[in-house]
Amino acid sequence: MLELKQLSKRYATGDLALNGVDLEVPAGQVLALIGPSGAGKSTLIRCINRLVEPISGTVMLDGEKLSGLRGGKLRLARRQIGMIFQSYALVERLSVMENVLSGRLGYIGFWRSLLRKYDSADIKQACELLDRVGLLSMLDKRGDALSGGQKQRVGIARALMQQPKLLLVDEPTASLDPKTSRQIMRLIVELCREQNLAVIINIHDVALAQQFVDRVVGLAAGEVVFDGRPDELTEETLTLIYGEEDWSTDAEDGEHGEDEESGDESETGDPLNNIAKGAHP
Repeated sequence: MLELKQLSKRYATGDLALNGVDLEVPAGQVLALIGPSGAGKSTLIRCINRLVEPISGTVMLDGEKLSGLRGGKLRLARRQIGMIFQSYALVERLSVMENVLSGRLGYIGFWRSLLRKYDSADIKQACELLDRVGLLSMLDKRGDALSGGQKQRVGIARALMQQPKLLLVDEPTASLDPKTSRQIMRLIVELCREQNLAVIINIHDVALAQQFVDRVVGLAAGEVVFDGRPDELTEETLTLIYGEEDWSTDAEDGEHGEDEESGDESETGDPLNNIAKGAHP
């Protein structure tokens, strides 16, 4: 179980991104985090895995306090937290298989990974995951040869290679078309339920979240203003979260700009370096 107690974050600009957030997510539950831009959704996810340092509060995972950990202890703790990024964070010069196997970096180290010295059990698990996400036939393809949906599937397999207890997912469908978005959400939810993971998905598409998740938490100005079942999201609740709007119409939100065959967004920097430092994707 993930437990957040009075988690707060204020940036150097003086902006209060999170204000005393309390949250519990049990194993096996898929939670959608919704709210307007600037509400603190991405900050919350990054405070959990310590990519962003909270100013106060505690983060507990299965009874272990993650807040305050440093160095090797933090790297060990991060092995329990898988992350799936909006921008995929693949090493595009590497093959699909190598990208998936990079999920084991927290266990085998950077240099063994660089020399491709993976255990046979890791290779077998990577093949099983690639088969599960429908990409086994593409294991030798380079990352930059994949579509957006395929890259996200590789990201899912890579995160699960960590064998995490918690999965953090940051806008997994923002760059995908509606059909691919549903496929990706369905895949994430099915795999996480199979493995009994606690899951937090930061997502803008409320209708998509309602279709797949167990629970919805709404953030506004860094505070939890709604916590309940997807079917409890009323017009009044949406107004509380997002502000005044006509929620009776289902207009296109324009979030899905990239079709299944394009997927050419690349991550800045070298994700392998980030992984080696303990910030596992």
